[in-house]
Amino acid sequence: MATQESATVDSLTKTNPTKVSRQPGIYERMSTAFRSFRVLKDLTPEQVDSFMKSYVIYDLDWANEKQMIEVLGPDYQKKVGQCLSDYYAVLNHLCAIGELEKMYVPPILDASASVITNQILYEELVASELQLPPNAKVLDIGCGRGRVAAHMTEMTDAHVTGLNIDTDQLASAVEYNKLVNFSNTFVHQDMNELPLPFANEHFDGFYQIQAFSLCKDLPKLCDELFRVLKPGARLSLLDWASLEAYNPEDPHHQELMRCVKPIIGAVGTPTPESMIAALEGAGFRMVRHYVGGIDGLQAPFLERLKSYFYTARWAMQGLTTVGLLPMHFRTLFNRMTQDSDAFIEADQTRLITTCYHWVAEKPGEERAAPASEKGEVGVGSSEAGSKTEVASREGKSGVKVDAKALNEQSAELEARA
Repeated sequence: MATQESATVDSLTKTNPTKVSRQPGIYERMSTAFRSFRVLKDLTPEQVDSFMKSYVIYDLDWANEKQMIEVLGPDYQKKVGQCLSDYYAVLNHLCAIGELEKMYVPPILDASASVITNQILYEELVASELQLPPNAKVLDIGCGRGRVAAHMTEMTDAHVTGLNIDTDQLASAVEYNKLVNFSNTFVHQDMNELPLPFANEHFDGFYQIQAFSLCKDLPKLCDELFRVLKPGARLSLLDWASLEAYNPEDPHHQELMRCVKPIIGAVGTPTPESMIAALEGAGFRMVRHYVGGIDGLQAPFLERLKSYFYTARWAMQGLTTVGLLPMHFRTLFNRMTQDSDAFIEADQTRLITTCYHWVAEKPGEERAAPASEKGEVGVGSSEAGSKTEVASREGKSGVKVDAKALNEQSAELEARA
């Protein structure tokens, strides 16, 4: 499988070339880490407390609404949103101290390279797979600090609209957008608040990286994506999923899952099949789907990151003991590194993955496909795509869409760009 995927990545990037990607320099990385360190140092006790309390949602699951209501109350969706905001407002700075400013562990496409380099390689693959036309408009849900959006614009000249629930990350995205002189747009919104604030058939492509594990209703969100994407547009998803080896009746598997969900920030527990069902149910045609990376494992990167953050935790314990740093550094790094061995075990035993990759297409206008896709099935995919009959999209999601209002909102967003 590793050989097949490497060939696919190579052929896609050669057939559909993008601009040369820029690696962040050492000064840029150190400056980013220092800024995040200062933010963490100045956290108030209330912010630290809110961050720690936000973990309650990772003991829950969207599929168990009864438990959600028992723990969070009838307005549980709103409370989950607030917990996510409190969680990411701190976590993004913890991640930025290391190699995870983009807040995702990528598929391993080059085992000899760094996490950051493999993020760049994966994003190049996404840019090629989307087959974007000139002057494309692209949607990024869960855009974080906007670094992936900037890379997408750097490679393709596309205008990216990023959507995120955390205002702290959006502020960083806007600042970085200005620094690199791009015109990308960033919107503060919870993906679970539908409809999305965009007009019908507005975007030429969509991607998300490890954000849909926070989605309450995948079928409804996929319906919305179908609505806002143009005919022929593609979407690329990278996310976590429980795999066939996971047995929900096995106590050890249950315990591993309980430990893993807080680390990766997952409220839902999708499977490869549930994502495919949501996409095809919305009208998309599957292009390919597979577990990404060499041999489908991330454990080598997880081990490397564990070593880095354990060393950081050790340093923070020493510095807090002698009073050079506030005690909440110890609290934060202890929480961040908790249960990392369970994550590694779940990956090594192929119970779960955080790098399952789906590519799908909205039927309609044909775009030039890379040679690697002509007449072949996607890596790890059981079929090139199902013969889904595309039904009328109006009202299918159960969400009332005010087309005029959405057009006005999209026009306003474009005016800001």
